[in-house]
Amino acid sequence: MAGHSKWHNIKHKKQKEDRRRAKLFSKLVKKITVAAREGGGDPEVNNDLELVIQKAKDANMPKENIERAIKRGTGELEGVNYESYVYEGYAPAGVALYMEVMTDNKNRTVSEVRHLLSEHGGNLGEDGCVAWMFERKGQLIIDRSDYEVVEDEAMMAAIEAGAEDIKFSEDTVEILTNPEDLQDVRKVMEEEGYQFSSGDLVMLPDNEITLDDPDDAKKVLKLMDKLEDHDDIQDVYANFNLSEDVIAEISDEI
Repeated sequence: MAGHSKWHNIKHKKQKEDRRRAKLFSKLVKKITVAAREGGGDPEVNNDLELVIQKAKDANMPKENIERAIKRGTGELEGVNYESYVYEGYAPAGVALYMEVMTDNKNRTVSEVRHLLSEHGGNLGEDGCVAWMFERKGQLIIDRSDYEVVEDEAMMAAIEAGAEDIKFSEDTVEILTNPEDLQDVRKVMEEEGYQFSSGDLVMLPDNEITLDDPDDAKKVLKLMDKLEDHDDIQDVYANFNLSEDVIAEISDEI
């Protein structure tokens, strides 16, 4: 039941700001389309579709956008044919990167990602070079600015719902589950009155590199921003944390 990493809290705040951007909706449309194409348009029997629809609802995507994306996936509407890929590589200071991608042109995307990494002191690696450093988990986030959380009660509720772990910070509560238990844990806790700002399957690092050098930290954060801003990159995971001293020194630039 350890506390959050400093980077987790910073990322949470950045993601709240990102939700106001149309680019997030574009990425979610791709996910919904692919999930519907691969598993059908009924979320009651397509767990992947159910999960990404919930993610879209968490981001306040309009219902009609979700429905159109499903119809594109099932072929009821014409649309672009997206495929899913994983790219792996390294950022400055040896930080491992695991990138989940959806694109209609793999050659274009891999070229652009390779260029981005090279331009910012990183490099694209071979398949499997960093995947072993990460583990797939279900992750639910409670935003503590939305309402008050009693930590002991939340911990008991999460454990009874089937969660693996719960972590508290000043800004958020993070609940971790087995991937297959994510939606069930969410539903049980929502019935108890808990509200989640997000819920998703994520890749969490087994161990983290703490960046003590401000220059390294700025380089890594700049690259992360560039990767997350790329239209075809759905999610970027990295195995770094930031020391308190570094956060204090570069806080104005984060």
